[in-house]
Amino acid sequence: MDKKLLERVADIHSRAFTVDAHFDLTYEVANLRERGGKKIIEEKYLPQIKAGGFDLLVSAIFIDSFFLPEMGLRRALDQISFLHAEGDESPGQFCLCRTTAEALAAKRAGQTAIFLSLEGAEPLQNDIQLLRIFYELGVRGLGLVWSRRNYVADGAFFSPVSEGCKGGLTPFGVELIQQAENLGMFIDVSHINDEGFWDVMDVADKPVIASHSNCRSLAGTMRNLTDDQIRAIAKNNGVIGMNSVDVFIHDQSGDANINHFVDHVDHIVNIVGINHVGLGLDLCDGFQNFLQLPEAIETQDVIKTHAGIGEFTAELVVRGYTDADIIAILGGNFMRYYSELLG
Repeated sequence: MDKKLLERVADIHSRAFTVDAHFDLTYEVANLRERGGKKIIEEKYLPQIKAGGFDLLVSAIFIDSFFLPEMGLRRALDQISFLHAEGDESPGQFCLCRTTAEALAAKRAGQTAIFLSLEGAEPLQNDIQLLRIFYELGVRGLGLVWSRRNYVADGAFFSPVSEGCKGGLTPFGVELIQQAENLGMFIDVSHINDEGFWDVMDVADKPVIASHSNCRSLAGTMRNLTDDQIRAIAKNNGVIGMNSVDVFIHDQSGDANINHFVDHVDHIVNIVGINHVGLGLDLCDGFQNFLQLPEAIETQDVIKTHAGIGEFTAELVVRGYTDADIIAILGGNFMRYYSELLG
């Protein structure tokens, strides 16, 4: 990267409020703390997060399939508890936030802001009353499913598998969305199948997001969004977070690079404009291989750590995006969305 481009990238990042709308932080923290780790966020993740200029992370509460159904609730509560333990060990380093106002205040105080979101409603099973408990614990995002079936809906598999008849939203799923919106939570459709997606768009009264999904026309996995789905999210003023995992970027995943990644940004911008694209990087390369995928697939991140986001920004500059466009992509669009939904 030449000096002039490097200086422009640094200037853009200095003015941006940068958001990663999907990071499995609490999942990894729980796994490492159970093995004796301490100050994991401060020592392992914050140096990279701060080097990349990230101000807000949405930390997903994800439950491995082998804990389900009996231990889903326990594992979710454990993850939240471990996050608080991390905060006690690293005072002033990061802040669990519930509103955009709190996130902005965290930045002014030199802290990294964290929102909590469920990546799949499995911890609730079919008990609608538990949603309020998670809300009171600070959870503000509801990812309805992961890539499996639960009481809410069916998930989208990474690649075709042998399965029975696909379903959309269940009656419980409809009730859950309505209750989440009443509480003031945002709805996330990443991982849901096509049938469920369109049900959500019919049921939801407020804008929804796809926190970490790319474009299916560029990478054919069912985890990505069709052009019509992209238009539907944009029509109700939602945002789509770009996922840096190679299998969601290029059909030949081993060949995926930063250019292919930014192609997904271009595609969304060309379809619905600049206001509906952000970052949901889904960084997993630094994890300790605790994740148990249901399919025999190997993945790697095109952007390896949060510190590497400058390469993404540089490619946007090279392609002619304005500073204002890039600041919107880096976090402005998600902050507009969160402000509308969370205050």
